[in-house]
Amino acid sequence: MLRSVFSIIAATVLFSLANGALAQNATGYEPSAGNTGASSGKIAWYGGRFNGRKTASGERFNASAMTMAHKTLPFGTRVRVTNLKTHRSVILRVNDRGPSSPDLVGDVTLAAAKKLGMARSGIVEAKLEVVGRTPKRTAHKS
Repeated sequence: MLRSVFSIIAATVLFSLANGALAQNATGYEPSAGNTGASSGKIAWYGGRFNGRKTASGERFNASAMTMAHKTLPFGTRVRVTNLKTHRSVILRVNDRGPSSPDLVGDVTLAAAKKLGMARSGIVEAKLEVVGRTPKRTAHKS
């Protein structure tokens, strides 16, 4: 009986520690109900060679789509990305994980890079603001 109690306590402590470690990320941003999710840092664009490959969310990558990769935001999160040099902004949907570089806070598609005025430079300082979630599609029965 005592062994069972200790096992439950140990499992609870380990679960709590693991859950807290997973909630942390490289940018220090943790989404919450009262947080607008604003962060800033360098973003880059990725394109051509990934076209047609599956993203981390399972959908096919499309360099012409208005999507982005982010390390921790849930798939479907809508993010306003603003180029701090040109002040151009777009709203993108998170559908992939990345970037792999610790210096970057996100990767955007070539289409988004063109609208942000960063297609030539490749990397820019940007502000990211969570603006919502994409509504989940419901299956229609025939």
